[in-house]
Amino acid sequence: MPKNIEDYPMILTAVHLSEILMVSKPTAYELMEQKSFPLIKLGRSKRVLRDEFFNWLTQQQVGSL
Repeated sequence: MPKNIEDYPMILTAVHLSEILMVSKPTAYELMEQKSFPLIKLGRSKRVLRDEFFNWLTQQQVGSL
């Protein structure tokens, strides 16, 4: 059963992205390397704020129309 946006933590990992987008974890990491992606680097860790990710995702959908 799909989760609501609010069900995810405020800071998302590649595992969360792979679950949301239904892609592999390596694909999620590749996505996080895109220039337009709102990436947060904490040392070697890569994270994204939940709300910024979903805003970014909406913009990607609008841009492809």
